[in-house]
Amino acid sequence: MPRREERPPLRIVISDPTGGKLQLKVKVKGVDDESLEYKDTMKRTKEQERYELPLAKLSPALVEKLSLGSVGVVTLSVRMEGSKVNVPLKVIPDQSVPEGELWVHSKLLAEISGGQEVEGVIYKTKAWQMAVPDEIAIRLAGLEIGDEFDGTIIGMPGITLRITGGTDASGFPMHPGVPGSTRRKVLLSGPPGFHPARDGERRKKTVRGRRVPDPRAERRKTALAQLNVMVVYPEMKELAPSASS
Repeated sequence: MPRREERPPLRIVISDPTGGKLQLKVKVKGVDDESLEYKDTMKRTKEQERYELPLAKLSPALVEKLSLGSVGVVTLSVRMEGSKVNVPLKVIPDQSVPEGELWVHSKLLAEISGGQEVEGVIYKTKAWQMAVPDEIAIRLAGLEIGDEFDGTIIGMPGITLRITGGTDASGFPMHPGVPGSTRRKVLLSGPPGFHPARDGERRKKTVRGRRVPDPRAERRKTALAQLNVMVVYPEMKELAPSASS
């Protein structure tokens, strides 16, 4: 019997509609702090997805200034030799961190800059991605575009997330107007799945249904590869889209 090809983990792309509004210059310091441990699961390479965000410490004053709230994720942007390195970080407020500084584990900063102190810019992250193991993806199975779930499921306690779409391993998008989780060829007049070149243009295109599938029933080439979600704030509740619209 031929061996079944291993599926890559499901990537979840999280967007925050309030992110990126204020940018602050900080001095980034590498510290040997056990509470900022830099694990292999926090690294993202060409061969490996990140399963959890690296940690950082920031003064409560800057946490408040950036309006990090319950999400608590910043992007650290550092320019190195003409290129820019952006790293999403989960922030731990700490009174001992001087205002104007950001502390990360020394191993992480060495990986980013090759040193233990560097100038950088931080801002509330607009979007970041993490991979989730099958046991987490299974808990999301059955949810549909427009549905909301507790961020605790993916290691983001205290926030609510809403499913906005996704794509499979071949690039076919989930469509809010298509029931189920399998691929179908449907007549489209706009996105997702089709971008008309002129007004009134319609074409048959292949899309996926709006439901998140059980990963155990998926094959590598047709598996859901990316699930897009957004942070939902209380004032946004009334703007929830209808899956059938």
